[in-house]
Amino acid sequence: MTLFYNARGNIYGVVSPALLRRRGIAVPTSAALAASTRQGWAASAIAAECGWGTLPRPAEAKAYRCDGLLVGPFQAAPPYDLLIINTDGSLAERSGNGLTIFAQALTDAGLMPRACELRVHHDQPGGLSPLATWVEPAVHGQVPGFWLALGQPEFGPQAVGALGQGSSGPGHVRELAAINPQWARSQFVRIGNPHCVTLVEHASALPDNRQMHQPGLFEPLKAMAFAPPAGNGRPCVAGVNLQWAARDAANRVIARVFERGEGPTASSGTSASAVACAAWRAGWVEAGEVAVVMPGGTAPVRLQVQADTLLSVSLFGAAVLQD
Repeated sequence: MTLFYNARGNIYGVVSPALLRRRGIAVPTSAALAASTRQGWAASAIAAECGWGTLPRPAEAKAYRCDGLLVGPFQAAPPYDLLIINTDGSLAERSGNGLTIFAQALTDAGLMPRACELRVHHDQPGGLSPLATWVEPAVHGQVPGFWLALGQPEFGPQAVGALGQGSSGPGHVRELAAINPQWARSQFVRIGNPHCVTLVEHASALPDNRQMHQPGLFEPLKAMAFAPPAGNGRPCVAGVNLQWAARDAANRVIARVFERGEGPTASSGTSASAVACAAWRAGWVEAGEVAVVMPGGTAPVRLQVQADTLLSVSLFGAAVLQD
């Protein structure tokens, strides 16, 4: 059966390719082939596994009961391959909460060693596939979970395929500033997947999730965030994850997230990591551990810096089985 896990308010279903095939969904036995042929089966998998079914659907709930589907593992032993499917049927290159959930599902199944590599296959243009993440079980503040090593971030328009955005520093994204003049300072960051972090002076300028679900805001944000044809390819030709960040006390940042292929979400691990990186680059936080506060919970992000260069970013996450 498909199991659903919650990581900081992000909910993903976890299902094996073999189970999908038994249910009549033609998932190839190779993760690489499954990614390259996802247009033939991914939407069916989302509809079959992520719908509300007989469950009561809460008021104002999204069309699906979760934020996406994790398909894997494709092997019986590590390293493990998987696919991350957004509810619009597209594939993501990386999801911090999704990988945390997948690691917990592997642990519950007795398949997780002391540490291992998880390899995400996708079909997004311009990104390495598979994209590997080293995952290590750990305890943070008495909470058992996992540290995810996300590698060295890249900054600037070229890193995310943004068109006509000028230099690599914090800049003006016309589409965002047109919605709210306070959203005039943004930083592009790639952490395996593309992000646009908008830095605001006051937390009151952050959008809340209820606002972002309203058509008047959802539609222009979707046009920016989603890949064509659902989006318009501006500012990034393959779509981009959108975040807003406001400085808080010490090494804390408050953030909101609108995910590519999904929409407003309670939290996002890679988004939290991108926010921490952008905040460091703006001089808001120091190297070391940064707390990124989102509606779904607080994400600890670890930044390793040497000689004014951000060398690596790691994310801590924990997941629980959803009732």
